Amino acid sequence: MKNTKVVFMGTPLFSVSIIEALIEISTVVAVVTQPDKPVGRGKKMEASPVKEKALQDDIPVLEPKRLRKDADILETLRNYCADLFVVAAYGQILPPNVLEMPKYGCINVHASLLPRWRGASPIQGAILAGDEKTGVTIMQMDEGMDTGAILIQRDLPVLREDTGETLSNRLSELGRDLLIEVLPAYLRGDLKPIPQDNTQATYTSLIKKEDGFLDLNLNAVVLERKVRAFNPWPGTYIPWKDSQLKIWKVEILKDVYLAPGDRGIHARYPIIGTKTDALCLTQVQVPGKKVVSGKDFLNGVKDW
Repeated sequence: MKNTKVVFMGTPLFSVSIIEALIEISTVVAVVTQPDKPVGRGKKMEASPVKEKALQDDIPVLEPKRLRKDADILETLRNYCADLFVVAAYGQILPPNVLEMPKYGCINVHASLLPRWRGASPIQGAILAGDEKTGVTIMQMDEGMDTGAILIQRDLPVLREDTGETLSNRLSELGRDLLIEVLPAYLRGDLKPIPQDNTQATYTSLIKKEDGFLDLNLNAVVLERKVRAFNPWPGTYIPWKDSQLKIWKVEILKDVYLAPGDRGIHARYPIIGTKTDALCLTQVQVPGKKVVSGKDFLNGVKDW
């Protein structure tokens, strides 16, 4: 197994534990990740967490803007003569000529119980839908978006307090353990891939920064899930003066009613009305300031 040459493709923090597992059990000959991107108000260029990990371990890094159109990188990938490509939240769909490169094909570590929540945002999708459980699927890759045959799945409960970050961390650990468990059997040919039932498929889309707006004409349950799902990125917000007030944590106040968007105070915390129950804003952030409790926010403003 240690002599197996692997190319790893991944980008966010979720993927780091996956590459760490591969470094332990195989020979990672290269990493493919999304290019550095500008972050924050200063637009400082920042490497992906996977790139940072690869550089720490002296693994070559490839950063194609569009993999399918970068002939030089495609040729470089081919020259690695890898036995296997492993993908975990890379962020681009692999073209057929890439899928065909490695001897044992390409496998994907996906953070949902496929065919539920195919697409770019399965972790957020599970929280937004109020799912009681989600999990990790390791599958063979084909030309579709998360449509390949399943090698193994394992479920995980979605906790009442889970955010996008906490659920991602737990699913990442599960994905690492599952990959270590299944990879030797896969390479030996001992697994029988199971086709997905496409009639049961649900889909998520790529989340954008503007998706963080909280429409207070929706019901409180939907909004509370959105606050958790979009923590830490892109975060959620409501209009505030000439800017935005970021909302990091809320609680639903049963049987406390305000008109959608109307503001009030309850137990020294700011509250705001929705279509149904009011939301208590327990953690907020004024632009350019630190995240504070709702109480501390009220201490600093006079016109809530």
